Amino acid sequence: MIPIKVPPLGESITEATVSRWRKQEGEPVAIGETLVELETDKITVEVPALNAGVLVKRLKQEGDVVQLAETLAELDETATAAAAPSVAAPAASPAAPAPSAAPAPAAEVRAAPSAARRAAEQGISLAGIPGTGRGGVVSKPDVIAHTAGTAAPSAAPAVAPAVAPAAAPAPSAPARPAAPRAPEGVRETREKMTTRRKRIADNLLQAQHATAHLTTFNEIDMSAVTALRERMKERVEKSHGVKLSFMPFFAKAACQALKAFPVVNAQIDGDHVITKHYVNLGIAVASDAGLVVPNIKDADRMGLIAFQQAMGAVAKRARDGKLTMDDLTGGSFTITNGGVFGSLISTPIINYPQVAILGLHKTQDRPVAVDGRVEVRPMMYVALSYDHRIIDGQQAVLFLVRLKELLEDPATMLLDD
Repeated sequence: MIPIKVPPLGESITEATVSRWRKQEGEPVAIGETLVELETDKITVEVPALNAGVLVKRLKQEGDVVQLAETLAELDETATAAAAPSVAAPAASPAAPAPSAAPAPAAEVRAAPSAARRAAEQGISLAGIPGTGRGGVVSKPDVIAHTAGTAAPSAAPAVAPAVAPAAAPAPSAPARPAAPRAPEGVRETREKMTTRRKRIADNLLQAQHATAHLTTFNEIDMSAVTALRERMKERVEKSHGVKLSFMPFFAKAACQALKAFPVVNAQIDGDHVITKHYVNLGIAVASDAGLVVPNIKDADRMGLIAFQQAMGAVAKRARDGKLTMDDLTGGSFTITNGGVFGSLISTPIINYPQVAILGLHKTQDRPVAVDGRVEVRPMMYVALSYDHRIIDGQQAVLFLVRLKELLEDPATMLLDD
């Protein structure tokens, strides 16, 4: 009997939650097949079978919290031949059912871990629930709606990533899915926090308690960068196969502003300040599983198109739950875009142990004074939250001023390369 144990989960991660069993007891398993998915505070880990055999016993249930090296299940490698149907057996009589030593596996249902847990709690099968998430994934609202006997929203969109481009002058707000209805007569519901949500909460509290948190603001006239993007996006898509968003412009400008003010890209280690001469740029992405901040390594060495390609790849991995530990560690500075959800202004929380985070917001037509005249321009508020222990107010303000200068005259970004 071979024990299936919790594998190493990554740097400083010691526990996970069993989110979904992919194999049932008694099912045959091939080498490399995923047996179970574990959800940590950062990523979803797939536990594969290292030997072929039959899954004899599952020792942990979906929703259980498990520790490193803890046994999840038992696999019988000697039962492989008995579990597999024989290819040399004679054909069965038409009147008798064909023998089968193992039940045929049911069609796999793609579901968010929160949906799988809710279905398990309610004792219902995910197979009969239509998924409204991206690619037909069953979401938690789908399960709740199914349980309540109501139809789930027919076109509920997937949660938009925070890396989506800043809105154009007349943005349309993302469609808002209808809130799931509670079962008749139920006034309150209680649900245990997932491992990831608890860790997110702990990290946010740590950032607030461990840093001297302060935020400064500025606003950017988006006319020039919007015109440049409109002029170039069709050519870029034809030549490189990617849609040019606004984020690469902000990333480029942020990297150059960090070069001018390197303390914003630093980190405190005890009584030392570590200044990083590279930019691993974190992009906050919202998903059903919670907020994650994958980072793009050496973003300061990338051009606009290379960054757009790298950002698209990492955002897809985030939405698909395929992020690696390398994606989530080593970041030096973060950008978060609340504007995609309609936020006009906010104070983002530092992604500790980083010392600063840039918040982008909704682009909105506003009257501004231009050369003594009042004109309507597409304007965006930007916010820099920073750790006042090592970043002075002057440096924070000048960082945003430099960012504003670069984006209001994008051609100047070429001069600093």
